[in-house]
Amino acid sequence: MSARTLFALVVTVTLWGSAFAAIRQALHGYPAGELALLRFAIASLCLAAYGLLKGLRLPLRRDLPLLFACGLLGIAVYHVALNQGETTVAAGPACFVINTSPVFSAILARLFLGERLRAWGWAGIAVSFTGVALIGAGEGGGMRLEPGVALILLAALSSAAYFVLQKPLLARYGALEITSYTIWAGTVLLLVFAPGLAPRLVSSPASATLAAVYLGIFPAAVAYFTWTYLLARLPVTRAASLLYTIPVLAAFFAWVWLGERPSALTAIGGVVVLAGVVAVNTLGRVSGACEASRVTTVRP
Repeated sequence: MSARTLFALVVTVTLWGSAFAAIRQALHGYPAGELALLRFAIASLCLAAYGLLKGLRLPLRRDLPLLFACGLLGIAVYHVALNQGETTVAAGPACFVINTSPVFSAILARLFLGERLRAWGWAGIAVSFTGVALIGAGEGGGMRLEPGVALILLAALSSAAYFVLQKPLLARYGALEITSYTIWAGTVLLLVFAPGLAPRLVSSPASATLAAVYLGIFPAAVAYFTWTYLLARLPVTRAASLLYTIPVLAAFFAWVWLGERPSALTAIGGVVVLAGVVAVNTLGRVSGACEASRVTTVRP
């Protein structure tokens, strides 16, 4: 691995790991929908500026419905559900729960792309959801499922659906193009929250606004660029496996930035979720399965 590739890896995992704590900070001043709009309006401007410099081509008209569907699932639904879930679920546990997205991706790929799963894959799925149940109990303060966990699971499911839905686009566009088109489409759909955003920009504390700006520039725009750089230089499965460190980093940033310490039950649940995801992505898929469905990542 070259020095530049290693640097891109460190930037990607660090920025994506920090995003969950930044979301919690920004939620002190912005509701879930308004935060998503502010974040991706900033990200859209950054990607538009980069696209103009690099001469990013426009998408084909026939692909616009599919791109807007990707924007709906991969940006609008995903981030509103994740943000709302983090109003009650701490940053570290939220990252472990969203890490089930590759599990949902494997299930959807089995249903719609014809990919097969070995017994290890089904076992990994069961292990992952056992971990989610433990996190839900730990965050709920007892043996009950914290509703915020269900919303984060919805975000994970919508992300997995987005990765499966974008498969036809991969034959016509590069990763950076698809990312840009998806973010732009999702931002347009998030404009339904625009009436509520304007007054929040005036009344929200500076710390919340700065956190939202940080989310838009760094985890959304910069980290997506460095992730694309990695995908161009490493095999997809190797690149995706490197992201398993993100939940650990998310827990670290939540502790340093917000002072959040997970309960013992939540920590155990996080480890169980991660073990299940690793089993699905490394042992559970039949050789020759579609690489695209393995690229489901922890996208804060």
